[in-house]
Amino acid sequence: MSEHRRKPPQPQGGGRAAARRGQSGSSSGRRAAPRGATGSPSGSYGPDSYEPGGEERPYGGRAEARRAAQRSGGGRRRAADPGRGGRRSAPPAGRGRGAAAPGRKRIIDYPRAGKYGWRRWMPSWKLVSGLFLGFVGSLVAVAGIGYAMVTVPNPNDTALAQNNVFYWDDGKTQMAATGGQANRQIVTNDKIPKAMKNAVVAAENASFYTDKGVDPMGIARALTNMARGGETQGGSTITQQFVKNTYLSQEQTVTRKFRELFISIKVGSQMKKDDILAGYLNTAYFGRNAYGIQAAAQAYFGVNAKDLTPEQCVFLASVLKGPNLYNPDGGVGSNATPEANTARAKERWTWILDRMVEVGRMPQSERAKITTFPKLKPKSSSLTGQTGYLVDIAKEYAAKKLGLTADQLDRGGYQIYTTFNKKKVQELEAAVKKTQKSFLDLKERPELDKYVQFGAASVDPKTGAIVALYGGEGFDKGHYTNNANTTGVPVGSTWKPIVLASAMQYGTYQTGGQPLSPMARYNGNDLVVIKNQQGDPIMGNDGKPFRQKNEGTRPWGMVTLKKAMEQSINTPFAQLGIDVGLSKTRKTAEAIGIKEESFDKGNLNNVSFSLGTSTPSAIRMADAYATFAAEGEHFEPYSVSRVEKNGVEQPGFDKPKGSQALEANIANNVTDVLENVVKNGTAKEKISDIGFPVAGKTGTTDKNKSAWFVGYTRELSTAVTLFRTDPAKGELLSMNGTGGVPSIHGGDIPAQVWRDYMVKAEESYGDPEPFPEAEPLGEIINPSPSPTPTPSATETEEEESPSPTPTPSATKGKPEPSASETCSGWSWKCEDPTTTGGTDTGGTDTGGTDGGVSTSPSPTASDGSTKGNGNGGLFGGSTG
Repeated sequence: MSEHRRKPPQPQGGGRAAARRGQSGSSSGRRAAPRGATGSPSGSYGPDSYEPGGEERPYGGRAEARRAAQRSGGGRRRAADPGRGGRRSAPPAGRGRGAAAPGRKRIIDYPRAGKYGWRRWMPSWKLVSGLFLGFVGSLVAVAGIGYAMVTVPNPNDTALAQNNVFYWDDGKTQMAATGGQANRQIVTNDKIPKAMKNAVVAAENASFYTDKGVDPMGIARALTNMARGGETQGGSTITQQFVKNTYLSQEQTVTRKFRELFISIKVGSQMKKDDILAGYLNTAYFGRNAYGIQAAAQAYFGVNAKDLTPEQCVFLASVLKGPNLYNPDGGVGSNATPEANTARAKERWTWILDRMVEVGRMPQSERAKITTFPKLKPKSSSLTGQTGYLVDIAKEYAAKKLGLTADQLDRGGYQIYTTFNKKKVQELEAAVKKTQKSFLDLKERPELDKYVQFGAASVDPKTGAIVALYGGEGFDKGHYTNNANTTGVPVGSTWKPIVLASAMQYGTYQTGGQPLSPMARYNGNDLVVIKNQQGDPIMGNDGKPFRQKNEGTRPWGMVTLKKAMEQSINTPFAQLGIDVGLSKTRKTAEAIGIKEESFDKGNLNNVSFSLGTSTPSAIRMADAYATFAAEGEHFEPYSVSRVEKNGVEQPGFDKPKGSQALEANIANNVTDVLENVVKNGTAKEKISDIGFPVAGKTGTTDKNKSAWFVGYTRELSTAVTLFRTDPAKGELLSMNGTGGVPSIHGGDIPAQVWRDYMVKAEESYGDPEPFPEAEPLGEIINPSPSPTPTPSATETEEEESPSPTPTPSATKGKPEPSASETCSGWSWKCEDPTTTGGTDTGGTDTGGTDGGVSTSPSPTASDGSTKGNGNGGLFGGSTG
């Protein structure tokens, strides 16, 4: 029998296995093959492992083979024990089925030892739990380190950038917001309505008052979208939005999101919730170029934030969703039409109201009362109409008082409270528009009515506050020069009261410095030779005595200064100015508010200086006449009463203190004379029946280039000017023929505007205050009329146009001047007049403004002289 049939040795001892083998052996009657001899991996056999005529069947199958492989050291056959005849050695004690091979244990049992197939690669629950706890621990550690390392940065400059906000004189109504990098005005928490807070919390972050300031799911959603290359979505808390607006850039990156997370957590732990909410509402964009709740309240409703109604608050909360799609004005894109945006805004408005009830931010009873979508004010620029001019005046004043440049002030952040009265500004503008409409017709007279400009200003005599002005058509119409503040339009005969006040204040060389009475008499005839204080004629450029021209040729004879003012006769005031001394007139003018830089640049012998060749602004003329109204007390005109920054009032804005520029009785006598101008003189037609005490003076300049009326009551002083300019050449143009009339005087168009405005403006003061009585004052020279002809009481007292023929001079019985004498370069007969107001340099002025160009045309001829014409006026004289 072959060797593999040999029966293997029996194990020591018995047992069931031995019994089974014994039974098998006895039953077959044959000897079993030794274990392993058949090539079976098990090396065992069973009762039917051998059949006659067939192959030997291995015993135990694959499972037995695996167990055998484990016993032999992982599948490798164990070397035969030489002392045991080739038998395998038994496994070491203590190593049973499935035991691992000896060696060092791994910390992480992966791939798993002792497992096979897919089980070898399936991590154990211990491994999964350990890794999860490690990951969470790492996150906590990173978050802790990040929280500790991240500090709340300084707010962005853009987040704090504000406008300068200008308010009307009531201190409450916003007039305009300009300057700064953003249209924003930061308000404190107490200025934000509770309804606004409730609406925003309900719509955007209902858990705001209880959460920790972050929304992890929202951040995860945003990160996922960014990873996919899509747009980030909402889901940020109000705290996160506040942090993004205030401390971070608007870029959408993973880094910024993580910074937002950590800063939001820290902000949430360090700031009060109401302060966070106020910060968010002060930095959020609401559309209409409005950043923050205050700017939005003004932009959409024209009110301050604290005055918003609940329905208005809910609307603003709706717009926060996205102004491009929810602002009813419309936005960018085909889906952002005004109609579509309005529909979306109304739908969201309703949803937020219901949502407020749902989250407990509004009682159902209050919700039931809100049914009407709020009415929005029309979208408009804040610098339309007169607003731009008002802002410029106030900004200039504020910058000077604050010690800032205009650029520094334009960085924003100031609340500027002006002296401008909204109603009076509107009334003054309405008066101008009314006259423009009835007076000018560009279709009928396209050349003559073109370039006509109006300017006006109104000052409170008792404080110097500028209460109203008219500067032009408006910045929105392309007119950027403020006609109320321009210094390029000669004032004409409105200067004569200043000459008279100087005579009362300083006297003349004839009175030895004693005051001169307004009842003193001067020669009022046309073409009177003007003499210096030595009694010698003042010579013209041609070397001949200078003769002053009147508006007309009427022989007035010796007239009182009061009468000369009433009829605006030039010759008495031309001579009076010389008698007083032009330097004294300048001193008086400065004392009552006229700036030196606006004086005529001619030398001190310029006769025409007394007739209004200087060019102060309407504001300054109104302020000067306000001194007469205030019994000689002068207040510097001012336009700003208070300035605040960050809620702190800035120093330097106390009301100007008055100074006694003129003795009270001098001012009262000037008022008495100017009352007579209104009652009986050049302003009679338009003003005399106005119904309350008025004093004023008309003024018209050479060649009809400008016309003025400056008048006052005890409550208000107002100056109105009319002129015409050529914007291309930057020079004044004649208004002859403008409005379809031969010439324009201060007593017609300007006086009409003044009347229409003052009738309305005076209503706010109740019963008008009468002017104080004037006491007799000063020395009367030439008390008796001369034998020369004087006007009768029945003769007209209105200004007259030049007569076609000259009349004799009434200068002390001298013979009528010859043609050569009258044609001294200014006569109406002269083709090219060159003689001026008494000196070689002549009477010059700075020209005018063209309403848009600030250059000042020069009126001088090539030889350095100043040209005049037969009307006198600007260079040879002026009229009323």
